[in-house]
Amino acid sequence: MASPGNPLIVQGDKSLLLEVQNERYEAARDSLARFAELEKSPEYIHTYRITPLSLWNAAASGLSAAEILAGLADFSKYGLPSNVVRDIEEYIGRYGRVKLVREGENLLVTSEDETLMVEILNHKTTSRYIQGRLDARRALVSPGRRGHLKQALLQIGYPAEDLAGYVAGDALPIGLRADTQGGKPFTLRKYQGEAAEIFHAGGSERGGSGVIVLPCGAGKTIVGMAAMAQLQTSTLILTPNTVAVRQWMTEILDKTTLGADMVGEYSGLQKDIRPVTVSTYQILTYRKRGSGDEFPHFGLFGARNWGLIIYDEVHLLPAPVFRITAEIQARRRLGLTATLVREDGMEGDVFSLIGPQKYNVPWRDLEKQGWIATAVCHEVRVPLAESARMEYAIAPQREKYSVAAHNKRKLPVLQAILARHPGENTLVIGMYLDQLDEIAALLNAPLINGQTPVREREKLYEAFRTGQVKTLVVSKVANFSIDLPDASVAIEISGTFGSRQEEAQRLGRILRPKSDGAMAHFYTIVTRETVDQTFAANRQRFLTEQGYKYEILYENEILA
Repeated sequence: MASPGNPLIVQGDKSLLLEVQNERYEAARDSLARFAELEKSPEYIHTYRITPLSLWNAAASGLSAAEILAGLADFSKYGLPSNVVRDIEEYIGRYGRVKLVREGENLLVTSEDETLMVEILNHKTTSRYIQGRLDARRALVSPGRRGHLKQALLQIGYPAEDLAGYVAGDALPIGLRADTQGGKPFTLRKYQGEAAEIFHAGGSERGGSGVIVLPCGAGKTIVGMAAMAQLQTSTLILTPNTVAVRQWMTEILDKTTLGADMVGEYSGLQKDIRPVTVSTYQILTYRKRGSGDEFPHFGLFGARNWGLIIYDEVHLLPAPVFRITAEIQARRRLGLTATLVREDGMEGDVFSLIGPQKYNVPWRDLEKQGWIATAVCHEVRVPLAESARMEYAIAPQREKYSVAAHNKRKLPVLQAILARHPGENTLVIGMYLDQLDEIAALLNAPLINGQTPVREREKLYEAFRTGQVKTLVVSKVANFSIDLPDASVAIEISGTFGSRQEEAQRLGRILRPKSDGAMAHFYTIVTRETVDQTFAANRQRFLTEQGYKYEILYENEILA
C-alpha cells in the first residue's frame, strides 16, 4: 500500500515518477514495464507514461486493470489519483469490446454495446469498411478490409479483438531436431517454448497473430521455428537484409527436419520460392524508378498459400509492407523484435496489423539466468576539438550533429578503449561512411558498409567468429540480425541521431553468451555540450528501461 518510503509517484496526467536510488526501484521498474512507456531517464528520477496503447498491449497479454492498479498502489508513495484509476479501468475495458468474427463465409464486426455499434456504423473513419448492418450488434465487413477496419477502430479508441480465424495454408511437415546437424543437443529454452505456445494458443483463433519481444541473443529465430513446427504450414519469413536471410536458412536446416530443397531465398541475388521462403523488406519495397509497376515483388505474398508470415525485426517494418499486411489478415502473423520502439510512431499499426505484444521477457531476467551476456555500458564524453568549435557554432541546426559526431578527439579515445580490451572481439560502429573509412584505415581493420557485397560480408563475419579478425568496423548494416556470438566489445562512434531502437540493437550485437563467460562492454563516445550528447541521452532511454546503467567517463579518464 501507499507509503512515503516507496519509490513511485503517480500523477494525474498519467505520468509516473520513479526514484532510482530507492531499494524497491528494480521491482517497480519491472512492474511498470508491463503497462507503461519510459519517457525520460536521467540519474535520479525516471519518468514513465501510461498511454492507451501501452494499456491495450497489457490487456492483450492478459494483464487486468485490477493487477495494474494493485502494482501501482504497491509501489506508490501516495494514494492513486481517482482519474488515473478510472482511465486505466476504462482503457483496459475497451480492448475486446469490439470483436471481428467469422460466420460461415461472412466477416462480421460485433459488439454487445449497441450504442458503440451505432458509432462504428456512422463514424467516417470506420463506416467505409462496413458493407451493411445485420442487427443491433452485428455488421458485415468487406473481407479484404479486415486490417483496415482494425486500424480504424484503434484510431477511434476501440481496439478490436480479432477472432475471425485464419486459413490453414499449405501443409508442411516440420519438426524440431533433438540434435543439430552439427551433433549438439537441441531443446527449446523455457521462455522460447512459452513464447511459441502463447502465440499458437492451441491453434485457436485467439492465437495466430502478435509480437514476441525478446532481447538480441535470446533466440528469437528459434521461437519462429517453434511456431512453424506447431503450425505445420508453409511459411514466408521477412528479414532486414540478405545476411539475415542466410542466417535464418542456416538455422532452419540446422535445427529442423526440413531439407535444403524445402527452403528458398527470395532476395536481390536469388528468387527461389519454396515451402519455406526467406526474403527481405528491401526487395519487397523495391520499385524501378519511373516504372508504372508499384512494388512488383509484392506478388510474393500470393505466390504460395502461406499459413504463417514471420516478420523478423518487426520494429523495422516499412510502411508499404504495412499496407499489404492490412490485406492479408487471414494469414497467421508473428512479429519478432527486441524492442517495439518505432521512431516513426507507427506502433499502433504494428498492434493492429501484426498483432498485440503477446510475450516479453525483461533483458536483465535473461541475463541473470545466463541466457544473455552480462553487459556494462559506458558513455565517454569528449570535448569538441578546438578546430571544430567555430564550425559547430555557425552550422545550421540540421548539420550540427554531423560536426559533433565527426569530432577528431574521438579517435584517440577509440584507440585507448581498444587498448583496454586487448585480444577481444570488438565492433566499432558508426553511421558516417567517411568517418568509418578513416577509422578502418587508422586501425588497419576491415570495414563493412552498405556497399560491401553480401559474399564479402559473410566472409568477414565468419573470420570474426573464428578469431582471424579481432576488430570489425561496421556501419548501420550490422545493426540487425547478425549472429556474432563472440563479440564482447562494441564501441559506438556515431549513431542515428536519437534512435532508441538502434541503441538496443547495437548493444544486442554483444549480448550473446560468451564461450568463456566473459562480460560484454558497450561504449558510446559522445561530444560534450553538443547535440551529440543530447541524442545519446535519448538513445539510452530504452536500455535504461531494461535495467542498464551507463557509467559516465571523461576523455582524461580513458587517456590516463
